[in-house]
Amino acid sequence: MSESNKRKEPKRKFALWVKESSLDLVRKLYKDDNCSSQSEFIEKAILFYAGYLSAEKNKSYLPNVVTSTLKSIVAESDNRQNRMLFKLSVEMAMMMNVIAAIQDIDKLSLERLRGECVKEVKRTNGSFSFDDAVDWQRG
Repeated sequence: MSESNKRKEPKRKFALWVKESSLDLVRKLYKDDNCSSQSEFIEKAILFYAGYLSAEKNKSYLPNVVTSTLKSIVAESDNRQNRMLFKLSVEMAMMMNVIAAIQDIDKLSLERLRGECVKEVKRTNGSFSFDDAVDWQRG
């Protein structure tokens, strides 16, 4: 049924027996859900629960849809991260080549520096900034 037909569908009043605590919950929450009335909130709750029950009956379908959706989200996220890591690697390679071209660093000093950097990055859990490097170099 289309949304406009749902709005035109006549509503029917009937007796509803419900616990007082449930009514208190409706009174408390219906405005938070942008419902104009408690009846609208209860109707939305009924439709939501009916959808839940329908999904329960179609367990073989729902997990496939969820799994497929999650796989595509993860794949897109991986692609984005890979592109950003590639760009970052290019920029770092450029920076390292510029620095290496103007510095005279022997192999032993470079290996010691790499070892110290590994320890420092582990110690800071990967949160090592340029400011940290300046402070570290100055002692």
